[in-house]
Amino acid sequence: MSRFDRYLLSQLMMLFGFFALVLVSVYWVNRAVILFDRLIADGQPISTFFEFTILSLPAVIKLILPIATFAAATYVTNRLSTESELVVMQSTGFSPWRLGRPFLIFGLLVGAMMAALSLFLVPLSSTQLDQREREVAENATARLLTEGTFLEPSPGVVFYIREIDSSGVLSDVFLADHSNPDQTVTYTATEAYLIKSENGPKLIMVDGLAQVVQASDNRLFTTNFADFTYDISGFLSQGSNRRKTLERASTMELLTEGEELAALLNLPNGWIKAELHGRITQIFMCAIAAMVGFATLLLGGYSRFGVWQNIVYAFMILILLEGIRNGVTDPVRKDEGIWPLMYLPPAIGTAVVVGMLFSKTRTFRRRGVPA
Repeated sequence: MSRFDRYLLSQLMMLFGFFALVLVSVYWVNRAVILFDRLIADGQPISTFFEFTILSLPAVIKLILPIATFAAATYVTNRLSTESELVVMQSTGFSPWRLGRPFLIFGLLVGAMMAALSLFLVPLSSTQLDQREREVAENATARLLTEGTFLEPSPGVVFYIREIDSSGVLSDVFLADHSNPDQTVTYTATEAYLIKSENGPKLIMVDGLAQVVQASDNRLFTTNFADFTYDISGFLSQGSNRRKTLERASTMELLTEGEELAALLNLPNGWIKAELHGRITQIFMCAIAAMVGFATLLLGGYSRFGVWQNIVYAFMILILLEGIRNGVTDPVRKDEGIWPLMYLPPAIGTAVVVGMLFSKTRTFRRRGVPA
C-alpha cells in the first residue's frame, strides 16, 4: 500500500469513527431514556440497564455503519477537492480508478465489520437480549404479587392477594379478568402458587370458584375447582413477532437448518432465503456506499457553489438502492427460487460506480492526462 493510500485510509477511518460515534450516541440516548425509565420503574438495578445497553449496541452499530461509511467518504473527498489535493494527484497521473483504490479498501474494511455484525454478533446479542428481557419480565411479574393491595398488571385484569407466607404460598387470591368485552371472569381461591414454565409463569389456584358473567344476557355461571392453572405470561410485554424471531436465528441455522427453521416458525422457505442473503448483501452495500460517495463527488468536479448538490445526488442513489433492496425482498419471500434477486442492489450500485468512474476516465483522456 502506497503512502497516498495509507494517508487517505487513515483520514477515512478517523472520520468514520467520528461519524459512527456521533450516530450511535444519538440513537443510544433516545433509546436509553426509554430503557432506563422502564427498567428502573420495574425496580431493576443499574447493572441491568448497562447490560441491556451493551446487548443492543451490535444492532445499532449495524444500522449506522453504511451511513457513517458514506459520510466519511463524502467528507474526505470534499476536503481533498477543496484543498486541491485531488488536483495535485490527478496532475501526477492518478486516474479515477487509482484515486478510488483507498476508498474501495476502506469500504471492504467496513464490510468486514458488517460481516462480523450481521452474520454473528447481531443474532447472538439479539438472542441473549430476548432471553434477558424474558427473565426481567418474569421477575417484574413476581414483584406484582404484593399482599393486601389491588393491582392491575394488565389492562382489564385486577389481582389481589391477602397474604404471602414465607414458603411462597399465596393465600385468599382474587383475580378478575375484564379483558374480554363479551364476558367477565372472576376467580377466587383459598391458596395459589406461582410457578415457572417454558412458556412463561403460571398461577396455580387451589380450592376455588370461577364466576363467569355473559355480557349478552347478564347470566352468571359458577364452577368450583380443586385446582386451576391461569397463564399470566400475558402480563409480560414480550410479544415477539415472526420477523424478530427469524432475525435472532444464527447464520449457521439459516444455512444448514433452513427448512426445519421455516417449519418451526410456520414461515415459507423464501423467508429463510431472504434473511440469509439479506445479511450477505449488507456487507457489499458498505463498499458501495463508500464508492458512491467518492465517485459522485469526483464526477461533479470543483464548483464555487460547493458540492452539496453532488452529495444530494449520491444520497439519492443510496436511497434508490435501498428501495430496490426492499422491493426485491417480498418476491424472494414468496418464491425462494429467485433468491439471486437479493444481489440486484449491489450489482446496480457497482454498475453505477463503474459508469461514473469510466465517464471521468474518458474526461481525463480527452484532456491528455494518462489513465
